[in-house]
Amino acid sequence: MYAVIKTGGKQYRVAADEKLTIEKIAGNAGAEVEFTDVLMLGGEGLQAKVGTPLVPGAKVVAEVVEQGRAPKVIAFKKRRRKNSRRKRGHRQHQTVVRIKEIVGA
Repeated sequence: MYAVIKTGGKQYRVAADEKLTIEKIAGNAGAEVEFTDVLMLGGEGLQAKVGTPLVPGAKVVAEVVEQGRAPKVIAFKKRRRKNSRRKRGHRQHQTVVRIKEIVGA
């Protein structure tokens, strides 16, 4: 069985026992989180349930594996012949979760 969930302004297709890197959510390693914004449910031999916009009564239960940060992204601007340069770096906060189960309606 799989589900399509929405978190952090993005949509992810998830299945049980799968690791997923998402935008940061609150919780320490080992904490359990629930995603209630389930947009679609499906699986082998099952009729897909598509929400309008959400599937009623469906949720995805996950466990926080670790909190971390993404690799650095460099933003570099230069104006030629003006001796003008600007260099900035950014690291986005991320959370790694493991999907434990998908509960359908």
